[in-house]
Amino acid sequence: MVRGVQDDSSTQGGDNNMKLYSCAPMRVDLAGGTLDIFPLYIFEEGGLTLNAAITLMSEVWIETCTGSRVRIISEDLGREVSAPRIGELDPARGLDLLVRIVRFFKDAPGMTIRTRNNVPRGSGLGASSSLLIALCSALNMLCGGKYDIETIIDIGANLEAQSIRIPTGKQDYYSAAYGGVSCISFDVDGTRRTPLLDSEELINELENRLVVTFAGEPRFSGSTNWDMTRAYINGDKNTVRNIGRIKNTALRMRDCLRSGGLEAFGRLLGEEWENRKLLADGVTNEQINRYMEIASGAGAIASKICGAGGGGCMISFCSEGAAGDVRAALADAGADVLDCSIARAGVKVVEEL
Repeated sequence: MVRGVQDDSSTQGGDNNMKLYSCAPMRVDLAGGTLDIFPLYIFEEGGLTLNAAITLMSEVWIETCTGSRVRIISEDLGREVSAPRIGELDPARGLDLLVRIVRFFKDAPGMTIRTRNNVPRGSGLGASSSLLIALCSALNMLCGGKYDIETIIDIGANLEAQSIRIPTGKQDYYSAAYGGVSCISFDVDGTRRTPLLDSEELINELENRLVVTFAGEPRFSGSTNWDMTRAYINGDKNTVRNIGRIKNTALRMRDCLRSGGLEAFGRLLGEEWENRKLLADGVTNEQINRYMEIASGAGAIASKICGAGGGGCMISFCSEGAAGDVRAALADAGADVLDCSIARAGVKVVEEL
């Protein structure tokens, strides 16, 4: 059944219930988005995406109970599903992705699961993927730790593809799993994550010059992963050319981050945004353009929208010492400036007493 969130003491067991808390960071994508989708990176002779995990978290609370009944409560969506046992959960009744994850861990006991994404809907920060990693990791611990984190990433990507019914990229799972600033490479021999900016001094400088702003809920849906993948497979010249540009920019950004060249990074962030706008109509709009102009006028070197575009969160990389002015100018313009920094670690699961 699906209903509004409410307390239900009937699912609470005795004093021996296990309580787990799990959290995983979201991310800002820096360059190479779309190149993490199979088979685009195969056709491109390898792909790479760059991102940074941020301290905006997806959270999960699990409490086991006597019996087999399972409840899943999404606090931010205000929705709940429940069933007498895990096998009777039906994705069609709501909270599709969460239900699919719980059904995969079919040996779990009866329990109540509460989840929360701490960002506005349509943020473009990979919230569903970070929630997936947080929930899978908690259920994996509850069921004896059968899977390592790389296997959890693969399982999660497959479950999310089942849920949304289109190809999914994998970059978001890696930032949620590992944290930090990452280069995720995709090729015929598999996927590899390499940490970038190992120097704490450089990570501090990047986060001190980065501003994250919610630019409004996306208002278009045409630029899906599948649309771009299909256009590429069909040989659309513009799509093929623009994907090549995105890869070239990502390669150069990777190299400048490896060498600590943050000024060059800022210029390449702007180049990535120009590439992104060419992929599909609707990636930008009047409000996004206005916010970017305001950020630039206050000291931002470059800005880009995270995710598919058309809204969501905007990141701005600022001149040294200008981030405060950029935040103030955007807030004065009515933008929702988010308080976050770079998350040094990935998913964490702890047992609560």
